Amino acid sequence: MSFSPLIDDLIESLRCLPGVGRKSAQRMALHILERNREGGAVLAQSLNLALDQVGRCEQCRTHSETPVCRMCLQPDRDPVTLCIVETPADVLAIEQGAGFKGLYFVLMGHLSPMDGIGPNELGLDVLISRLSDENITEVIIATNPTIEGDATAHFIHQLIRQQLGTQAINVTRIAHGVPIGGELEYVDGGTLAHAFAGRKSYT
Repeated sequence: MSFSPLIDDLIESLRCLPGVGRKSAQRMALHILERNREGGAVLAQSLNLALDQVGRCEQCRTHSETPVCRMCLQPDRDPVTLCIVETPADVLAIEQGAGFKGLYFVLMGHLSPMDGIGPNELGLDVLISRLSDENITEVIIATNPTIEGDATAHFIHQLIRQQLGTQAINVTRIAHGVPIGGELEYVDGGTLAHAFAGRKSYT
C-alpha cells in the first residue's frame, strides 16, 4: 500500500535519519499530519534554519553558526591541550563526563578509503597548521576504539611526528575503560573520566 505522493515523499525523507526504517518513518509522518501539524511546521522551520546557517567552526571544525564556536572562545579553556575526536557528539560526551578543560579538534569522521574519506576530508591539513601555529604541548587522540578509529589515531600520530618532529608535542591516546568496538557517545561519564586519566603516550 502507498499513500499520496506528498505523504510518500515525507515518509522517504524521514528515513534519512539514523535508525529510522519504513515503519518508523510512516508512524512519524502520520503523527505529524494527524495530530501535530503545528509541531511539524516548527520542525520544518528549525531544520531549514539549521541547514542554512550552521557551518563549521574555523578552529575546531565542530558545528557552529558563527565563524568560531562558543567553546573555542571560552577564556578558561586550557590552550596547550588539544583533544581530537571523531564527531561533535563525542565533544558533548567528553564535556559531560571526562572533566577535560582543553580545546578540541573534530574530524567529522574517520579514515575510510573505501568511502572516499582520506586525510583532506578529515581536515588533517588544518590540524597540522593549527599545531604549528599554536603553543599546544599535548594532543589527546580520542577517536573511537574501533578498527577504523585506531587506524585513524595511528595515522594522526605518524603525521604529527613527520610534520612536527618527535619532541615538539606529547601525543597520547585514551586507554583504560573504553570498551573495544564502542563509541564515545555511548560511554558513561565515569568510564570516560577513567579513560582520560589513564591515557598513554605513543612510543
